[in-house]
Amino acid sequence: MTTLRGAGVGRGAVVGPVARAHPAPTVDASAPAEEDRAAATASVVAAFASVADTLEARAERSSGTVANVLTATAAMARDTELTDQVAVRIDAGQSAPFAVDRAVAEFVDLFTQAGGYLAERVTDLLSVRDRVLALLTGQPEPGVPALTEPAVVVADDLSPADTAALELDKVLAIVIERGGPTGHTAIIAGQLGIPCVVRVVGASTLTDGTVVAVDAAAGTIVVDPDDDVRARVEVRRRGLATLAETTDAGSTSDGHGVALLANIGTAEDAERLTGAAVEGVGLFRTEVLYLGRTTAPTEDEQAEQYARALTGLEGRKVVIRTLDAGADKPLAFVTRDGEENPALGVRGFRLVRADEGLLRTQLRAIARAAEATGGEPWVMAPMVATVEEAAQFAALARDAGVRTVGVMVEVPSAALRAADLLAEVDFISIGTNDLAQYTMATDRLLGELVDLLDPWQPAVLDLVATAAAAGTAAGKPVGVCGESAADPLMALVLTGMGVTSLSMSPAAVPGVRFALSRHSLDACRGLAKVARAARTAADARAACLAEVDAEVREILAL
Repeated sequence: MTTLRGAGVGRGAVVGPVARAHPAPTVDASAPAEEDRAAATASVVAAFASVADTLEARAERSSGTVANVLTATAAMARDTELTDQVAVRIDAGQSAPFAVDRAVAEFVDLFTQAGGYLAERVTDLLSVRDRVLALLTGQPEPGVPALTEPAVVVADDLSPADTAALELDKVLAIVIERGGPTGHTAIIAGQLGIPCVVRVVGASTLTDGTVVAVDAAAGTIVVDPDDDVRARVEVRRRGLATLAETTDAGSTSDGHGVALLANIGTAEDAERLTGAAVEGVGLFRTEVLYLGRTTAPTEDEQAEQYARALTGLEGRKVVIRTLDAGADKPLAFVTRDGEENPALGVRGFRLVRADEGLLRTQLRAIARAAEATGGEPWVMAPMVATVEEAAQFAALARDAGVRTVGVMVEVPSAALRAADLLAEVDFISIGTNDLAQYTMATDRLLGELVDLLDPWQPAVLDLVATAAAAGTAAGKPVGVCGESAADPLMALVLTGMGVTSLSMSPAAVPGVRFALSRHSLDACRGLAKVARAARTAADARAACLAEVDAEVREILAL
């Protein structure tokens, strides 16, 4: 047996045959230019429009992160600056396919050099290019072909459009050679509850039909697994299925409550949680209402969507994050052009500097939805860095009629001064993905730097602990809504630090609930001390793992 290794996403394990994704279309650089250049340009414009239409249609059939990303990718396909560049190249004598390839390559170089959000969008841009080229050249559309049986999807990389087109009832797992654990494919796979392993060196050697055992928890792919490996996979599958049937509220073994919440992106996501074993929503990303539009949604449009979400959750807790645009989510009607480093620019709550009315409209819409449904949403602002910003947001929210107001802790300054922030607001929520990125000065999309973004990094743990301690001292709630909340081992550490709620993809809730139920609050506090005493991320995790209940370790493959 051969074992390939990568970074796993999720806890699941499966055995099944490989189904490889179609490669990107090829381009003949020596192909002669079309005689009718105007017609060639028109065909390119039509191809881009067709790709945009397809992506938008898929977005409408999707939800949450998938819909969010597809909408943004469709907007790229409609970018006239890109098609204008292609037209210039066609006029200069390049064939239409080659002009598309070269024009996109220029934008890819620019995006890569810019880093941050734009670098993250390179996969989406290449996805648009490949789909346009497939239309122009008559080659198969890139991505996963129709599956005839349940299979493990293997690819060099998958764009959000590829992921959205998957036949979920036939996808056992996803294995990709590139990407990273916080990239789009990994996040979407986590949202959908599909075991996923990214950055798998050697994935390109796997051929269609080869049977593999994928273990997301261990980050391994075993080629041609023997009976022993297959048996271990089946034991894990049954164990996780049993955990998923438990619907108890989150708590430690001695009854200390820890709310287990879901991350969502749309009202439809909220409605799908009806009857789900989660205690509410800890992060309602509202950006999907704004993406792909040339003007902001009206107050009425927003109020209707928020009311749907509140109604669908049937009185359970709902934490709404106000618009987090800029950087990784540019909007045509508010995002500034030309920012050299958008991840450090006018994004999140800082948009109030450019358009306070945008935020006021959203806050009024949320307050109206609350009044119409009788719900009591909690509302928080992203990317708050100072006590002045926290006070400003609190004043705006309360003026609009919002009763429970909080802020996100995503930058080190907010964590270090969390006590001051909590003097202005009712709660804080720690976004560990961005907090790790800003603490470690590391682009979370660079797979080769993934070790620096490990949530077990001592500096990140110190900041989380500082923020949690401030909440405990103030007697106010502290949530975590980053990816670390979905890690059962880290969930124990966070609980020990004083975190009161954990928000994650619904698929991750059973494992976290089980881990909490097998440890007392004192045990969690002990794990927090052990983690913070370590000098490295690897040491912190290993030391905590050694202290964890053996059955939890076995069933969850920690």
